[in-house]
Amino acid sequence: MILLAMASGSYAGPCDLYAAAGTPCVAAHATTRALFAAYNGPLYQVRRTSDGATKDIGVVAPGGVVRIATQDSFLNGKAGTISIIYDQSTNHNDLKKSGVMYWLKNGGKEASASAGQMKIDGRTAYGIAVDADATVAYNNVKTKAIATANQAEAIYMVVDGKRVSSSCCFDYGNSETTGNDDGNGTMEALYWGTDVGWGGYGMGNGPWVGADLENGVFKGNAGGWLWGDTHKTPWPTALSVVANFATTMLKGPSDNSFKLKAGDAQSGKLSTMWDGSRPPGGYSPKKLEGAIILGTGGDGSNAGTGTFYEGAMTIGNPPDSVDDKIQANIVAAGYGRATPSAVTGPRARSNTRASYSPTTSQVVLEFGLSSSSMVDLDVVDLLGNHVSSIPEGMMGAGPHQIAWNASHAKPGVYVARLLRDGNVAWTGEVLVPR
Repeated sequence: MILLAMASGSYAGPCDLYAAAGTPCVAAHATTRALFAAYNGPLYQVRRTSDGATKDIGVVAPGGVVRIATQDSFLNGKAGTISIIYDQSTNHNDLKKSGVMYWLKNGGKEASASAGQMKIDGRTAYGIAVDADATVAYNNVKTKAIATANQAEAIYMVVDGKRVSSSCCFDYGNSETTGNDDGNGTMEALYWGTDVGWGGYGMGNGPWVGADLENGVFKGNAGGWLWGDTHKTPWPTALSVVANFATTMLKGPSDNSFKLKAGDAQSGKLSTMWDGSRPPGGYSPKKLEGAIILGTGGDGSNAGTGTFYEGAMTIGNPPDSVDDKIQANIVAAGYGRATPSAVTGPRARSNTRASYSPTTSQVVLEFGLSSSSMVDLDVVDLLGNHVSSIPEGMMGAGPHQIAWNASHAKPGVYVARLLRDGNVAWTGEVLVPR
């Protein structure tokens, strides 16, 4: 089978992978890239501080990374804020600065448009940077299709792995519509940080991924400040995530369980940090209200620190195999990559695709050329180690195939790169099954 995913081209994004599993994205937010292969709309809106004028910031191509030149031209060195984070799904669950919440008596503020600077696939991008007590907060309390009551869902986000705090709460996910603490089980959101007071200790010094289920940022099925139980014995599976960029994931089925996963967004696989029952005390069945928060807790708790780059929420709980595909997709997107994986200029046609044949153990890349070109195929693993090079030489215009013999390759995800006249014309992910 083949997973096509790259920030530089219109191939499968995280939300395409979720949809294929029957658990579609009902909200998809990013300041860095499109999360659907076909998405060609705005990622976010920038507000210029000097005059209040606004500008939508889109992508370089369908399924591509942010077109940051639009923002640079609009702001021209002046201050600005991110006023809307657009939902890339058809539900229009856009995020704007929070209204009044219990701990945000005057509502939230918009994040700086120049904060959280980084590179994705060699291009500059910015994130939603939240500083403790600075009241940067986004939400949407009138959503469509988000999980409510005891419905199953999954949530993931990619964050700056180094910007954290020990306080509550840097969250993204499902929250109360009231802006208040509505009780145990009324939230299901991802937490990122080094908190030990609300959910106990993980291994090492953190940061850790947690599940904010209200009145507790749980790394397991115990903890919660209201009960005086901070679970001082470290959860043995709650590993610290030491990385420049981190992938975090929360899976919330409709039974009495939840699962946490996290890993390095630049390489490797996700680790399961918790897979078990929900805490006692009213956390099952869930009582979800279906609002979306970013940057605070469900009641506006605004002491957390972090930088958000992308994330999505599904309806339904996808299988674990899809989690691996999402992580591989994120790795291939190129967070922190200093140079582009693809260049401007002539490219392979958009019908480029690859498929794995179990009978021959070959990966066959099919593509078309608009004119004669020197063609090569490179294959690397997710750590960037060279696996294979197949020089095909000069090829004429028209359809072509190149086969990679994967019979000696270990099972896993590989990155295939089609080079045209020495330039990367297409990049995709190839899954060699067990």
